[in-house]
Amino acid sequence: MKIQALDDLITGTNDDNSDSRKAVVEAKRVLVGAGARILFYPTLLYNVFRNRMEPEFRWWDEIDQYLLLGAVPFPKDVPKLKLLGVGGVITLNESYETLVPTELYQAHGIDHLVIPTRDYLFAPSFVDINRAVNFIHRNASCGKTTYVHCKAGRGRSTTIVLCYLVEHKHMTPAAALEYVRSRRPRVLLAPSQWKAVQEYKQHQLASAAQSPLRDAVLITKADLEGYHSFCDANARKKLALITRVTRTRPMIARLSCLFSSRKVFGGYTTISRQITGARAC
Repeated sequence: MKIQALDDLITGTNDDNSDSRKAVVEAKRVLVGAGARILFYPTLLYNVFRNRMEPEFRWWDEIDQYLLLGAVPFPKDVPKLKLLGVGGVITLNESYETLVPTELYQAHGIDHLVIPTRDYLFAPSFVDINRAVNFIHRNASCGKTTYVHCKAGRGRSTTIVLCYLVEHKHMTPAAALEYVRSRRPRVLLAPSQWKAVQEYKQHQLASAAQSPLRDAVLITKADLEGYHSFCDANARKKLALITRVTRTRPMIARLSCLFSSRKVFGGYTTISRQITGARAC
C-alpha cells in the first residue's frame, strides 16, 4: 500500500476547493490514527521478539554523551534508565501508546516531557520541537542524559534528535541523519518528519541572519549574589567574573578587558572565546 504524505495533498490547492481538500486530509488523519491503534500491540510484540532474538536489535542506542534514542519503555525499564544516568524522558507517543506513567518517572527522580504525536505520517510541531530540544540541552548542561522515544525509536523520536543535533552540534540535516543511522541503523523518517527537520534548520539560519552579532554579557560578583540554578554545581563552572569597565578611558578599558580575558583563559577555558568580542574592548 502506497501512502502519500499529507502535506502533498494540500500543495497547489486554490480557495475554491481548499476546504474539501482539508476535509480529505482530516479524514486521512483519522484513518491513520485508527490504523495506528490497531497495529500498536502487534508491532510492539514484533519489536520485543526481535529485541530478544537479535542482539543488534537494541531497545535504545546512545546517540550522544547525554542522549539516548529508542523504543517505548516498559515500567521495568525505568530503574535501568536511572542507572544509565537518565534524568529526563521525552515521550512522543499518544496516550494509548504510553506504558510508563509520569508518576513512575518522578518517583525515580526523572523529569518527563510528553509531546503526543500521531504515529507513521506525522511530525511534532515547531513549538514542540523547540520544547524538546531545550529540554535535552538543559539536561545535558547539568550532566543528565535524556531518553527520547516513540513506539519503535524510528521516526517521531528521531525527528527530535535530529533537530537537537542541528541546533547544538551544528550539523546539517543530512549529516545528522547519516550520523544517527550509524548509531541506530533502523531509523526511518516519514516525508513530513524529514520536512520538519529541514524547516527547523531553515528557521535556525533565518534567525542567525537577523542577528549575526551578539553582544557579550558582562557578569559581576554582585549579579551572582543569591544565584541558584537548576544545576548549580555545573552552572557555576561555566560562569566567569568580568570586571565592568567604562568608556571614558579607552586605553585603561582595553587593558582591563585584556587582564580579565587572561584570567578567564587560566580558569574558565570554555567561555574564553565568548568575551573576546565584548564592546568594552
